[in-house]
Amino acid sequence: MTRTPEPIERAVIAAVAYLGAGVVAALPLLLVPANTERIPLFLLHLGGVVLLGIVLAIRLGPLVHEPWYAGSWSDPTRRLAGGITLVVIVTGVVGLVTLVTSAALRFQPSLQFLQLLSALDIAWAGAAVMFGVWRRWGRTAAIGGGALLGAVCVASIWNYLRVVGLGADGGWALDGGELMRLVLPADTLAAVVAITLLWTGMRGGHPVSR
Repeated sequence: MTRTPEPIERAVIAAVAYLGAGVVAALPLLLVPANTERIPLFLLHLGGVVLLGIVLAIRLGPLVHEPWYAGSWSDPTRRLAGGITLVVIVTGVVGLVTLVTSAALRFQPSLQFLQLLSALDIAWAGAAVMFGVWRRWGRTAAIGGGALLGAVCVASIWNYLRVVGLGADGGWALDGGELMRLVLPADTLAAVVAITLLWTGMRGGHPVSR
């Protein structure tokens, strides 16, 4: 008798495929000239890895309707644990692809670190929004919510780089005051919205149909 794969198994298999595609995509990035303008390239790259996270979340979205973690937990708790697991998977894939592709683009190390922080921050919040909304309000609303959150967060990074610029060596010019003013408010709002929607969507009843 053939065993039906568990949701976690299907999620990991899909994630590995997307991770492999992201790593392969790093190869042509080695051909990008080293003197390419850094800020536009940084933002284009950030948009690309955010899009990867959205596409992977779309691929995994139907799994929010599957039974997760059989055991003594209540149904709402198991659903929430499943949603958190999906968020971790998406965030991990985005983080690894960001590391590889940032290195391929030969960003200065501190700029690679900023890119990784930005990508991870947007990936977990966007995935949380998408999975929570997917279960409660459906696929279309989830895609719209994830895209909107990603656009707002990328815009906040763009605004920071527009105001502060890069360091003399092409690296991250850290300005704590401007970071607090231009980036952290959007990040905090995104985190609150993401946690609220994931909790509401995964623990609440009456989900939409698949």
